[in-house]
Amino acid sequence: MGAYAGARPGIADFLKIVDIRTKIVSVSSLLVGSAWALATAPESFSWGLFAMMAAAAILVDMGTTGFNSYFDFVTGVDTLESDQERFKALVQSGIDPRIALHLSFALYAAAMPLGLAIGARAGWGVVAAGAFCMLFAYFYSGGPHAISRTPVGEFFAGGLLGGALIAVAAFVHTQRMDAATILVGLPSSLIIAGILSTNNACDRVGDERAGRRTLAIVLGPDRSHWPVFALVAATYAAVALLAALRVLPPWAFLPMGLSAAHAWRSLAAMNARGWSHATKGANMGAISLVFIVFTACLIASFALARA
Repeated sequence: MGAYAGARPGIADFLKIVDIRTKIVSVSSLLVGSAWALATAPESFSWGLFAMMAAAAILVDMGTTGFNSYFDFVTGVDTLESDQERFKALVQSGIDPRIALHLSFALYAAAMPLGLAIGARAGWGVVAAGAFCMLFAYFYSGGPHAISRTPVGEFFAGGLLGGALIAVAAFVHTQRMDAATILVGLPSSLIIAGILSTNNACDRVGDERAGRRTLAIVLGPDRSHWPVFALVAATYAAVALLAALRVLPPWAFLPMGLSAAHAWRSLAAMNARGWSHATKGANMGAISLVFIVFTACLIASFALARA
């Protein structure tokens, strides 16, 4: 392997390659799963395990995004014409795309000893689960038939970054994988899929040009945003279901109701703004804030259950 070609990347370029802005997703799931463990089994909660899980989850998330940056560049999804966010270092800075690929492998490698350390304390099944998640995360962006290029991409990623990560984050403390632990990750899975649907609705033109067949492309320009509204609505319907099943306390409706009202106002503003590359930055910023408010309110409902 020869020397890298093109411009020499700086720290800001590395942060763009892994899109550090989007790490709120893995941090959210880690916090939700850990808060659930603390609420349901405080006697077995370990801050040491929490710290290792946090580091491992963020490393894998950054590596997965790096793979996405690499494959989006080499397959022609990210171009100067379609990039309105000005956050694509490979496109804008003339950086050798192999840097993104090798950086991602390095981040995955850095997560492995952390996974082994977690497994030594929480059981080797956690290591197997982590390895499968890393493999599936790679195939989400990588290979000739990447999952992200299909109509089910956002649902796959939502389940992996939402429900699966929440369940593992809780299990390392509680050593339980019961129905409640699985169900509590459902709202997060849905809203994460909604975030990705927002991205795909705004990227529809560039994605279609590059040969992708995302759900937004299948639905067409006039209906590409429908999954965003449907998934966010389903998120709060799932919260109501969890309250009905007594997974969440009835008073969880107070914080989650405030979160739902904020989400509805934000979605209405996004719809008025439109769904395109030109509005992507504002729309993704708005849906990210919806997600942050949702996370804070969900964790607050766990605290109410414990009180």
